[in-house]
Amino acid sequence: MDTKLDQKEQLFENDNLSGENKGPLLPNQKGRYLTASSLVGDKVVNPGGEDLGEIKEIMLDLETGKIDYFVIEFGGFLGLGVKYFAIPFRLLKLDAPNKKFVFEHAREILEKAPGFDMDHWPDTNLHFDEVHSYWRFI
Repeated sequence: MDTKLDQKEQLFENDNLSGENKGPLLPNQKGRYLTASSLVGDKVVNPGGEDLGEIKEIMLDLETGKIDYFVIEFGGFLGLGVKYFAIPFRLLKLDAPNKKFVFEHAREILEKAPGFDMDHWPDTNLHFDEVHSYWRFI
C-alpha cells in the first residue's frame, strides 16, 4: 500500500474530525458553526459524566431566529418509560471534542422537571411557560 496515500487519508480524517483543514491547499481554521442535524443524537451528561440522555430536537424561536430549547430524551429501557424534556438552550454547554452537551446540574434536577412523551407533545406556547417557570431558578 502507498504510504503517501495513507498519510493523506489520515490527514483528511483528522481534518474531518476537527473541522480544521491543515492541508497545503486552502488551509483554514476550525468552523464556528454546527448544523442542527449534527447535534441531534448527541449525548447529554452532567459534570460527573453521568448519562442524562440525548438531544432529540432543537427548537427555534420564530420571532428571534435563535435556538430556544433542546428536547432531550431521558431514561427508559427499550422504548418504555422514556420521558422528554424541553431544556432551555442556556442550560447546556457544548463539549464539541467529545460530541456531547453538559447539563451543569445534578440528575435529580432533570428527574423532577416537567416532561412529556412524544405521543402527547405539549402545546408549544403553554409548555414554554411551564418550562420557563420551572427552569427560571435553575
